[in-house]
Amino acid sequence: MAGGSADVATGGPDVENTKADEAGEQQPEPAEDRPEAEPTDGAAEADTDISRPEADSPEALKADDRPEAETVDDQPEAGAETADDPPGGPPPGRSRGAGWWGWRRKYPGVARGVTVGTTVLAGALVLFALLLPNHLDRLTFGAFVRIPAEGVLLAGLLLVLPPRPRRIAAVVAGAGLGLMAVLKCIDMGFYSVLDRPFDLVLDWILFGYAVDFLNESVGPTGAKLAVIAAIVLIVALLVLVTLAVVRLANLMARHRPVAARTTLVLGTAWITCVTLGVQFTDVPVAAKTNAVILQNRAHQVRAGLRDGRVFAEQASVDAFADTPPDQLLTGLRGKDVLFTFIESYGRSAIEDPAMAKQVGAVLDDGTSSLKAAGFASQSGWLKSPVAGAGSWLAHSTFLSGLWIKNQQRYRNLTSSDRATLTSYFQKSGAWRTVGIVPGVRRAWPEGKFFGLDHIYDSEHLGYQGPYFSWTPVPDQFSLEAFERLEHGKKDHKPMMAEIILASSHNPWAPIARTVDWDDLGDGSVFDQIKKEGKDPKEVWKSPESVRTEYRRAIQYSLTSLIQYMERYGDKNTVLVFLGDHQPNPTVTGSGVSKDVPVTVVAHDPKVLDKISDWGWTDGLKPAKDAPRWGMDKFRDRFMTAYGPDNG
Repeated sequence: MAGGSADVATGGPDVENTKADEAGEQQPEPAEDRPEAEPTDGAAEADTDISRPEADSPEALKADDRPEAETVDDQPEAGAETADDPPGGPPPGRSRGAGWWGWRRKYPGVARGVTVGTTVLAGALVLFALLLPNHLDRLTFGAFVRIPAEGVLLAGLLLVLPPRPRRIAAVVAGAGLGLMAVLKCIDMGFYSVLDRPFDLVLDWILFGYAVDFLNESVGPTGAKLAVIAAIVLIVALLVLVTLAVVRLANLMARHRPVAARTTLVLGTAWITCVTLGVQFTDVPVAAKTNAVILQNRAHQVRAGLRDGRVFAEQASVDAFADTPPDQLLTGLRGKDVLFTFIESYGRSAIEDPAMAKQVGAVLDDGTSSLKAAGFASQSGWLKSPVAGAGSWLAHSTFLSGLWIKNQQRYRNLTSSDRATLTSYFQKSGAWRTVGIVPGVRRAWPEGKFFGLDHIYDSEHLGYQGPYFSWTPVPDQFSLEAFERLEHGKKDHKPMMAEIILASSHNPWAPIARTVDWDDLGDGSVFDQIKKEGKDPKEVWKSPESVRTEYRRAIQYSLTSLIQYMERYGDKNTVLVFLGDHQPNPTVTGSGVSKDVPVTVVAHDPKVLDKISDWGWTDGLKPAKDAPRWGMDKFRDRFMTAYGPDNG
């Protein structure tokens, strides 16, 4: 143990004082020849009191005040190796002394440097764990030039405890502090991707999805290495922080007066800084980071534990559950209705100055070109339950009319009999319902819950071209496949389609580009386009390049969809397209809204007339002050607008 080495080097109370030291070279009697000692009342205590004073006794404190040089250089070490010792070390029954076979005695300067250096590193590690923020944006120099309230309280506790409870408390506190540091590191990852902290109750399943993402992005070997590295780092952090706290606890016990004065000064300074509001680089000097995180986690855990009951109560209410099938969505009878999600298409793509000009130009030009083709459009804003990732949670929120903010709610939803917007189209009997889901690469039983008669995943769209990083099928090809497989068939029954456009999915490199629709073929045309694309590792070296490639990906997805409507849309085509969530904070920055654009496009003016009271903006680009709803509100508003009352 690191703490034990320091005890020996500084001549503290833990140094063994054996009978052999008092008797010179006298060898101990063989164990079998010595009579067994019979304990007498107080004998053991008396012997202990004479040979080894307790760490908290006045004698020990007095001994601790001796200069370190004297304790290391001038004091004989118990059982130190001598020239008479065999090569294997001291004989049985004889202590090896301080350090490994007396190296501290032979190299006192080195020993002193190792002791001091290890103690300094232990202190730095504990301070780092105490002051580490849980958000990358707060990881600044000023964050570590602070006084941690938890550290002052822990020091005070360790100083007043007796030796044995002190050691136990140090181990427990060290392990707890290590776990807190791990949690804060996980929070950094969640904030970087999802713009929220890790949920101790509901988010464990997301680690499985993260591994799946790594498998698809860097391959199975890279994913395994990443998982192993993460586990090793977590274990190392837990062990090292625990050892560091134990070492510092031992040091404070040996130098109790100095430690007590220092703790008192730091406590007074903390209270003063809180009272006066002292800051360093805009960061309060008096820190209570860990206490705030623990308090927030306590609220989060309580909310997570009761979330299932709350969600069940919400899901039991459905205004359309008893509506006869022939009265559902009567205002859209005879229309082909396409609900299209554009991955990561968020408000920032339209309003962030770094992207607004280029994306706005695509939307403005699209509004004009669609108008020339006979289409009109209206747009507004929806607040998504997620940001950065978790598209399926946004999709299910939009379709179910419930706030699906975590995986537990998603599982409860998809195992229930709750009707969704898509399943109401199916229930009416007036539409064939299909799903174009190129991001799905395995069995997807949820498709049945969402009321889809037929599902086309990445293996059933006829695509023979290359993957574009995470994206299996470019958006333009997905739309062309939908036209070939369903919408373009003569005399087809009116259909409702859920279409997922995934080309704007993280990591936004390489990006496909639009080609002549007649040249799409089986997708092989994209081979050369991918070769000319950028390497994700190069793109992600700077936030500026990430934003640029994200913007280009959104432009590609929007252009593909607008061109599809111009080319294949007709008087009976109704398009509802929206973003599922904002991109991750590398693109948007921290603390932005979770808003996404939503647009309805139709050739028949009666379709837009039914939503004229929504107050949406004309065109494909919503105004900044356009109405903003929760994404869970759309289902009921849409079904009301196109229901029998407005039919």
